[in-house]
Amino acid sequence: MAIEVKVPKISEGVDTAHVAEVLVSEGDTIQEEQFIIAVETDKASVEVPSSAGGKVKEIKVKEGDEVKVGDVILVLEEEESTAEEKAEEESAEAKEGKAPKEKKPSKEDKKEKPAEVEAETKAVKDKEEETAESEKKAAEPKEKKAKPEKEQSEKKAETEEEEKNLSDVPASPGVRRLAREMDVDIITVKGSGPGGRITEEDVKGAREKEEEKLTEAEKPAQKAPKQLPLSDFSQWGVVERLPLSRIRKATARNTAASWQTIPHVTQFDEADISGIEEYRQKNSKKAEKAGGKLTVTAILVKVAAAALQQFPNFNASIDLEHEEVILKKYFHIGFAVDTEAGLLVPVIRDVNRKTIIEIATEISELAEKARNQELTPDEMQGGSFVISNLGGIGGTNFTPIVYHPQIAILGVARTSIKPVYRDEKFEPRQILPLSLSYDHRLIDGADGARFLRWICQALEDPYKALLGG
Repeated sequence: MAIEVKVPKISEGVDTAHVAEVLVSEGDTIQEEQFIIAVETDKASVEVPSSAGGKVKEIKVKEGDEVKVGDVILVLEEEESTAEEKAEEESAEAKEGKAPKEKKPSKEDKKEKPAEVEAETKAVKDKEEETAESEKKAAEPKEKKAKPEKEQSEKKAETEEEEKNLSDVPASPGVRRLAREMDVDIITVKGSGPGGRITEEDVKGAREKEEEKLTEAEKPAQKAPKQLPLSDFSQWGVVERLPLSRIRKATARNTAASWQTIPHVTQFDEADISGIEEYRQKNSKKAEKAGGKLTVTAILVKVAAAALQQFPNFNASIDLEHEEVILKKYFHIGFAVDTEAGLLVPVIRDVNRKTIIEIATEISELAEKARNQELTPDEMQGGSFVISNLGGIGGTNFTPIVYHPQIAILGVARTSIKPVYRDEKFEPRQILPLSLSYDHRLIDGADGARFLRWICQALEDPYKALLGG
C-alpha cells in the first residue's frame, strides 16, 4: 500500500515555503521522523521530517518549488505494519462493534472437567443475583433515584470525557505524532475515517480551524496596503526588474501594516556612556572567553529589561477587539540584525534572568545564525520589545517603526564625543543618541519621555537607576 507524505504545518502563520534541498532519493529506505526535505520560509530554513517509514517510491517536489501545507512531498511503499498499529486497528474495530474472530473450540475444549463446570455454574448464579439486585433498585421510588435525567446525562458525558485517554483514541501512531507536532488535542478531533478513525487531514483541519480564530484578530496587521498605480518608467530610460526576496516581501508587508495600524510617536534623548565604555573595555576579554562580544547592544538589552519592569505598559499589546491591554509578565527582547537577505530580528528570552555576559554570548550566536539564514521560526517569535542599533554604520538619529503587535522600539545611533559641562568645566564625553518610537494609543508623550530618560540614567548611573532612583 502506498503512503503519501505531505507538508506539515511548518510554523505559526506560515502556510507556504520554498524547497531548498531534497534530502532523499527514489529507492531509498527511510525511517519515520527522518528529514526528507529542507524548506525556506520568509525568515528561516527548516528541515521537514517524514511522517512514516518505508521505501521511497516517488518524489513529488524538487529544489525551488513552492509548496504549501498539505502538498505531497513523496510517496512511500509501506513496509510491514508495526505491532502497535495492528493493536490500534483492532481497538478501532472493537469500537466499530466488530466482534473479534473467535477460535473454534477443539474437541478437547468441549470436554469440560467437573471443577470447571462448577465454577461456571457459580459465575452464572452470581450474575443472576446482580441482575436481581439491579431490578430491585430500579423499582424504588423516583424520589430516591439519582439526579434528574438532564443532570445525569451531563454527568455521564463528563465522566466519559474524563475516562477517555489517548490509548482509546482511534488514530495511528503517525497521526498522534502529527497532532503533537501541530499542538492539536487529538481527543477533541472528530474522525472522518472508517468507524470514526482520525486521519492526518482531520488533525490538519482542526489546526486550521484554531488558526483561523487567531488570524481573524490579526488580519488588520497582516493586510498589505494597496499599491498606487506605477508609471511606465522605461519611457525615460533603461530599467531592470528584480524579484523581491521572501524576507524583503515579509518586511514590506509587516512594516506597512504596522505603520497603518499604529499611531507612531518618536522621542529623542542622549546618554553619557563614558562610564559604560570603561566597563566594556574592562570586561571585554571576559565576554570573549564565554564566546561573545560585549557590545553596547548587550548592555542595552539588559537595561531595557529593567526599564520594562519599571514601566509595564511598554511591555504590553493592545487588544482592540476585546478593548483590553495585555500586560506581559515575561521579558523577551529582540534585536535587529542586518543581513544580505534583509533585516532579521532574533529574540533573547527571559533577559531579566540572564547576566550581561550571557546576553552578549547569546547575541553573538543568534546574529551569526541570522547572517547564515539558520534561524528557526521559534528564535524570532515571542518578543515584547526590540532594539535596533545602527551605530556601527553611522548617523545621528532615526525613527524606527514599532514591531506590531509590540508597543515600542528603541533606536540606537552612533556614539560621538561631545563637550559636556561638568564640575564647572567642559569635559569630552562619549554621547549616545537614542530614539524611542511608541504606540500613542497606549503611551502618552510624558510616559515616553520618562521611559527614555530612565534608560539614559541607567546608562549614566546604573546603580542609581536600577535601585529605583
